Amino acid sequence: MNILDTIIAHKKIDVATAKKTVLIKSLEKSNYFSAPKISLKEYILRDDKSGIIAEFKRKSPSKGIINENASVENVTTGYSNAGASALSVLTDTHFFGGTNEDVLAARKVNDIPILRKDFTIDEYQIIEAKAIGANAILLIAAVLTKAEIKQFTTLAHNLGLEVLLEIHTNEELDKYIPEISVVGINNRNLKTFEVDFENAIRLAKSLPTNTVKIAESGISDYKSIDYLRTKGFDGFLIGENFMKTDDPALACKDFIEKINKNSHA
Repeated sequence: MNILDTIIAHKKIDVATAKKTVLIKSLEKSNYFSAPKISLKEYILRDDKSGIIAEFKRKSPSKGIINENASVENVTTGYSNAGASALSVLTDTHFFGGTNEDVLAARKVNDIPILRKDFTIDEYQIIEAKAIGANAILLIAAVLTKAEIKQFTTLAHNLGLEVLLEIHTNEELDKYIPEISVVGINNRNLKTFEVDFENAIRLAKSLPTNTVKIAESGISDYKSIDYLRTKGFDGFLIGENFMKTDDPALACKDFIEKINKNSHA
């Protein structure tokens, strides 16, 4: 069993427990169900933003503890002030050290879109994402069928949420559906956690031109951003590169400043 299979097996138990603990009708009473939509796609494409989706992540299966003591409020507001287009907040507890409360805390102090980063395998989690103030959910093609992707996307859109579909292989590309307008291409293989930076570039060429394309994982050099833009990428999900520092918000600010200087050089 690879790490992704292990995570999904654990996630099934987590979701079953959550369903018994907090009923859907309770989730639907959240004030965020009537909150105005904040579009991830629109913020990624805004000229006054960097295209960076800055991630808050305490740990990962491949790296272990990354930043155990960071404040979600301080880090995410710092990301936003630095010019990040959106936030990505991990909510998986067992493998990534995140909680739903992290999204709630980030939502209270930020106006930009929040991607609830988790392993979505059940409609319950989509309703849960809406209830905690997220604006977009992650669907990972490697763990879902095309029918599930369509089903989950329909529900998300009905709730005013956007979907970021994550792919890594040509086979997963076949699960793309035109209803999804934001696609993340992961340079890191979720089954082995190895990084192949050129993988995203190969796959991006096969996506419709009107798809907002996000390069994910392994981006640590600001000069890579301009290169990836020339290959058709609109956004860039970066987490570990910021979170591994003593001051993730400052690391994000410095990174975006370097991007801006490089693009105007």
